[in-house]
Amino acid sequence: MPVSKAAPPAGRRVLGDFRTDRRLFVLCAMAVVVGLGGTVAAWGLLALVAFVTNLVWFGRIDVGATSLAGATPSLWMVCVPPLGGLAIGLMARLGSEKIRGHGIPEAIEAILIGGSRMSPKVAVLKPVSSAISIGTGGPFGAEGPIIMTGGAIGSLFAQFFHLSAAERKTLLVAGAAAGMTAIFGTPVAAVLLAVELLLFEWRPRSFIPVAAAAVTATMLRPSLFGAGPLFPFAADPALPWWGLAACVGVGLAAGLLSGVLTTLLYALEDAFERLPIHWMWWPALGGLAVGLGGLVEPRALGVGYDVIADLLGGHMVLTAVLLILVVKAAIWLVALSSGTSGGVLAPLLILGGAMGWLAGSALPGDPGFWALLGMAAMLGGTMRAPLTGTLFAVELTGDVHALPALLAASAAAYAVTVLLLKRSILTEKIARRGQHVTREYGIDPYEFTRVAEIMVASVDTLGADMPVADAVAAMEAGRHHAYPVVDGENRPVGLVTRGDALLWRTDGCDGSERLGERVSDASLAVVHPGDVTAHALDLMLTTGQGRLPVTDAESGTLVGLVTRKDLLQVRAAVNRSEAERQATFVRRRRAA
Repeated sequence: MPVSKAAPPAGRRVLGDFRTDRRLFVLCAMAVVVGLGGTVAAWGLLALVAFVTNLVWFGRIDVGATSLAGATPSLWMVCVPPLGGLAIGLMARLGSEKIRGHGIPEAIEAILIGGSRMSPKVAVLKPVSSAISIGTGGPFGAEGPIIMTGGAIGSLFAQFFHLSAAERKTLLVAGAAAGMTAIFGTPVAAVLLAVELLLFEWRPRSFIPVAAAAVTATMLRPSLFGAGPLFPFAADPALPWWGLAACVGVGLAAGLLSGVLTTLLYALEDAFERLPIHWMWWPALGGLAVGLGGLVEPRALGVGYDVIADLLGGHMVLTAVLLILVVKAAIWLVALSSGTSGGVLAPLLILGGAMGWLAGSALPGDPGFWALLGMAAMLGGTMRAPLTGTLFAVELTGDVHALPALLAASAAAYAVTVLLLKRSILTEKIARRGQHVTREYGIDPYEFTRVAEIMVASVDTLGADMPVADAVAAMEAGRHHAYPVVDGENRPVGLVTRGDALLWRTDGCDGSERLGERVSDASLAVVHPGDVTAHALDLMLTTGQGRLPVTDAESGTLVGLVTRKDLLQVRAAVNRSEAERQATFVRRRRAA
């Protein structure tokens, strides 16, 4: 029998900049609903954090936000965080292990490995565990948990309507972006975070629904959280001519600090792995470190939004900033490595802000300005998301004038971390679970390479009027594995292989039968010279043909043949180009 067994697709894909259809409107409508759910979940999470904080530390029932700066250092301060850690360990062991950690790696893992499916358990247990962790003094933010919770809402909504994996991913990320927007009031940064960290693509089918969810959260936020930026701040330091170079310097310092913190975090995680006790008890040990740190500096406990505001406003002194930097870093590293529940954005803002403030004390202008640069750089470098770090700082403060300086600092920190570490604080955890994540986006070479560029133009064929016996003999004497069968006008009517010839000989078929009659009942998939190779690849996958005749689009005559090996050459060309670039770099470095 001929190689081709299935009919080709009914129509060819119309080429364009993007592949988007009217299904986009349905996804946008769903994203609005998911955005509403993510916003409400964000409000509920912050209210729950405040409730636990007020109840545990001040003995009152209240959902108003409060700072732990007024907490009195005592034995109770040492006992509360371990108790919270113990509760989280029990919830993780009895409920779901996915509530451990800061949320973003788990969301990435669900997208890349789990088909963007999340369970109802995660949607409930993640915010509760995070509220307990932060409310009992954990030095975390609420953004990682709300990304996980909002993502779970989007995923469950998509699963209810039996959407595809790609659409589930879109709604998962839409819920995450809505939750982040609701907490911080940063819709543009939330969408950029989705693009740089979660979507693993840049397509209208995903970008537009995610933006719709973020806009929905922006509309609802004033009624739930209040209007305006979270940390109003405006500074125009009138930097000298070398000012942007100083901004780059702050970014480089933030990148180095980020690399040190990431390395220490996973070194401590390895240390916890070596403990001879069940991981359920680790958060309690991490909580003990948090409590001891609180005795030294109570303001290092909890989310610390008041600390961020003071760093930006300049209401701090050198010794206080240094103490915050050291204590916050120490308890954050130990607590996070213990596997407790909590986010990393707020701690990164504090640590980067403290570093920037200290550097700014020796630079011209307000230290608060340099603290803002440190925040953006630390976030952009650690998360490997420089655009998110830049726009996040702008939207948090409303200070658009600082945009060039913020970009310089974030890009510098990003450069340091990607050169210093192979994995980020987010992807290292996934890699340790045996999965590889690449975050380099590029155009698929199969989408812009044409069939005409890779096809074999000189093709050996067999005539449709040739007797089967002669065709079998020709194939046995020939050097190819497969041959197109053409009619009198050189139009392909089939494709036969050596396997077909062997089968015909074994079956003892009538050797006088015409080859065209033997293959005339088989559908044959063909491509045209102007088709992109991605279309040829798709045809091979759907029809099972390992070779595709290339026909003229007007006359249908055979002009070439494309094989699997030819398609692999597209990838090989990309690899050769990259190898030449690296070889040139090495030669120039040796010559220098």
